[in-house]
Amino acid sequence: MNRSSKIVWLSLFIALGLIIFMFESYIPRPLPWLKPGLANIASLLALYFFGFQSAMLVIVLRVILGSLLLGSFLNPAFLLSMSGGISATLVMAFMLKYCSRFFSIVGISISGAVVHNIVQLILVMLFIVNQYTILYLMPVMILSSLFSGTIVAVISHFLIERLKSVHPIQPKAG
Repeated sequence: MNRSSKIVWLSLFIALGLIIFMFESYIPRPLPWLKPGLANIASLLALYFFGFQSAMLVIVLRVILGSLLLGSFLNPAFLLSMSGGISATLVMAFMLKYCSRFFSIVGISISGAVVHNIVQLILVMLFIVNQYTILYLMPVMILSSLFSGTIVAVISHFLIERLKSVHPIQPKAG
């Protein structure tokens, strides 16, 4: 695949992630900080088709653009989203490269979701509430990660298979 095609695909993944992110911001949530994380589908697609650097580009640009559109650029929510997204992408890239014999896309996605939530919770504890008692939310966060990571993986798997069948784009791994 040439450079221009790759840029087009990555732009489409960023746009997909941004659209889902914006849609999610308007969905009522049971708890203010509990989001489905469906925008991570775009990062997972970029990771599977183009690798770590491309996935990192997708997550960083999606978070920056989304925060600019929502008016939250550089506020605590932006910093939490960026740190969680970067951490999750690092873990998913590691798992895809070194553990894909043992974990399917579901395990890789769940790992990213768990790390995303744990990193955010720890940062909230350290820099916002300054109380370790917030860690009591960890079971709820991990449970939501299992659910959202599975949903993201199933949708991503479907999209990967669909894209493989209709376009010349092919996954690097997995």
